[in-house]
Amino acid sequence: MDSDGVTDSPRRGPTLSTSTSSFEALDPHDPNLSRLANSLFSKTSEYLYGELTSTLDDYKLLENMNRATITKYSDMKHIAVNVSKSMGELNEKYDTLIPLLQQIDQIEDSVIKLEQAAYKLDAYSKRLETKFKNLEKR
Repeated sequence: MDSDGVTDSPRRGPTLSTSTSSFEALDPHDPNLSRLANSLFSKTSEYLYGELTSTLDDYKLLENMNRATITKYSDMKHIAVNVSKSMGELNEKYDTLIPLLQQIDQIEDSVIKLEQAAYKLDAYSKRLETKFKNLEKR
């Protein structure tokens, strides 16, 4: 071992590795193992990218749904405010019509009484007419 902490590799010469592993970075590897490892890392990367993308898409969908809901509730609020305003106006108009409606009710009662009096008068005039005709015949 050298005094500066560098050890000699049996195959490649001096290295800076202090690991007790038999794996050396520059050792030739099985090409099939390297290809499989690359494939594993590539597919793991694709999987993680897909997971993150789908999560991002879920959040975008939720954001769009929230925006649509906010818009819908805002529209419903405006409709409710307009309905409330219209109901207030209708109630005010009805309140102004109440005296007129009461007058109409009074006129209707008077007309009914007049109609009853007219029927009574008609019946009375018919009785008088028959009495008068009976008196004329005598």
